[in-house]
Amino acid sequence: MTAATSDTAALLEALRSRFGNDGLLSSAHDLKLYSYDGGVDRHLPEIVVFPRTTDDVVFIVKTAKEHNAAIVGRGAGTGLSGGSIPRAGGVVISFSRMNRILELDLENERAVVQPGVVNLDITLAAQPSGYFFAPDPSSQRACTIGGNVAENAGGPHTLAYGVTTNHIVSLEAVLADGAVIQIGDKELDLPGYDLAGLLTGSEGTMALITRIGVRLMRQPEAVKTLLAIYNTPEEAGNTVGELTARQILPVALEMLDGPMLRMIEEATHAGYPLDAAAVLLIEMEGLIEAVEEQAERVTRVCMESGAREVRIAKTPEERDLLWKGRKNAFGAIGRISPTYYVQDGVVPRTKIAQTLRAIGEIAKKHDLVISNIFHAGDGNLHPIILFDARKEGELRRAQLCGEEILDYCISVGGSITGEHGVGMEKMDIMGHLFSEESLDTIKNFKSLFDPQCRLNPGKVLPTGKGCLEIRQPVEMSL
Repeated sequence: MTAATSDTAALLEALRSRFGNDGLLSSAHDLKLYSYDGGVDRHLPEIVVFPRTTDDVVFIVKTAKEHNAAIVGRGAGTGLSGGSIPRAGGVVISFSRMNRILELDLENERAVVQPGVVNLDITLAAQPSGYFFAPDPSSQRACTIGGNVAENAGGPHTLAYGVTTNHIVSLEAVLADGAVIQIGDKELDLPGYDLAGLLTGSEGTMALITRIGVRLMRQPEAVKTLLAIYNTPEEAGNTVGELTARQILPVALEMLDGPMLRMIEEATHAGYPLDAAAVLLIEMEGLIEAVEEQAERVTRVCMESGAREVRIAKTPEERDLLWKGRKNAFGAIGRISPTYYVQDGVVPRTKIAQTLRAIGEIAKKHDLVISNIFHAGDGNLHPIILFDARKEGELRRAQLCGEEILDYCISVGGSITGEHGVGMEKMDIMGHLFSEESLDTIKNFKSLFDPQCRLNPGKVLPTGKGCLEIRQPVEMSL
């Protein structure tokens, strides 16, 4: 937003009357911290506010409406598609202080939490009673459940358990006019439209989520983790297809290529072989006997598909170390490259090997290094494009590289996002995936919930199809 469309001083004074100086930020120095997420784009908000209750959120929404200001909800800022970047300025609502677990109902295998609760903290709270929260993004030690709902986050173990939407049983949400709606409860199903499913993954463009009911699951009796080691990435990719063909479904099936596993090993010393071209991190859960039998079958398939070795974690500590390497991968990249650009395409599992070859060719074309780490079990690729933003033109080359990778994913029957969302990063590629009629339908849903285009404008829909143009366009800069 600009001064032409929003009286920032009056808006700030109205918000300060309720939240005081400790409940909001307005200085340029402070606002800069809320101008970016884990992606490459940036833009400053005008005000950041820290509500503690749903009533606080309602007040912010109504006050922003009176001053014609845009609103962007923000969790921990770990997103990778620009979802929490305030493209039209306005007010960022940071949910970091709405961080309480309101209820643990183990009899009904449910929990009710505020949106600022860290993902892993749900599992830590339920763990002593033998339960856990299944969706486990790699950033689960930092990312919050509100952001997970907004992006419909995934993670390594969603191969068997499903993504965030499969574990949401109820939502409380504040609409663009300040009305509060309640969707679902502890019962298994409700009549009518699946509004929880609609809002999960809507990226903050339809409503602001203020309370979330989640499903808890019982911890398995046994867990076994394997590391299959390969001399070529294609052999690792082919193993994924072979496991699928033999109807073997691990709870997690992750792939790391040579450049990535070497970066991880140098940073974490997790036990990955430095001379390998690729590894598969495979995990099984269930009854002891079933897990042992499945581990033998998985090992056999890996060896028949070209693995040179299959290692089995012998202790919980060895297992935790392997997963520590996987979940700290993005941090390890900083030792090698000053900046990187993470993509999030999806392909059919049978197309993984050829897609890896295509990614290698795209990297050579643009003279950039790409390392790969991804959820191989469901074909959710994360090519990581290494570049130096200080060198003229490298950022643009990295972005073009990402677009070509996503277009290739579409060409083999895939999608442009599996868990990171569309945000502003991939909004213009939506037109490559969806027809005009489909995009119009998405826009109609957005307009139904947010007719004045105040909730997270400039996201999801392509330029010209969305509603950023209703507001003052802004020039993006790194």
